[in-house]
Amino acid sequence: MSLQQFRCEQTCRNTCSALTKAMQLESEIVRLSEEMMQQCDDDNIKSFIADLAENSSEQVLTIMQKLNEVRARMQIYNNVNDMFN
Repeated sequence: MSLQQFRCEQTCRNTCSALTKAMQLESEIVRLSEEMMQQCDDDNIKSFIADLAENSSEQVLTIMQKLNEVRARMQIYNNVNDMFN
């Protein structure tokens, strides 16, 4: 699926499709960067790519944290909703 084909469903409950897609893309960047570092002979470029991979890894963790917040918020919402039904 390309970025042009992605559409936010806006009906997600316990997860966010946009955040999930962002996490997948950042993870792909990390894998690509690691592959490129193995093939690169220039230490300066290799270091730069390592920094990019590290930044993407940090973004993956940030996205995971946000997804966990979304899930927790929806769980609370579901529990409150169940109390009134």
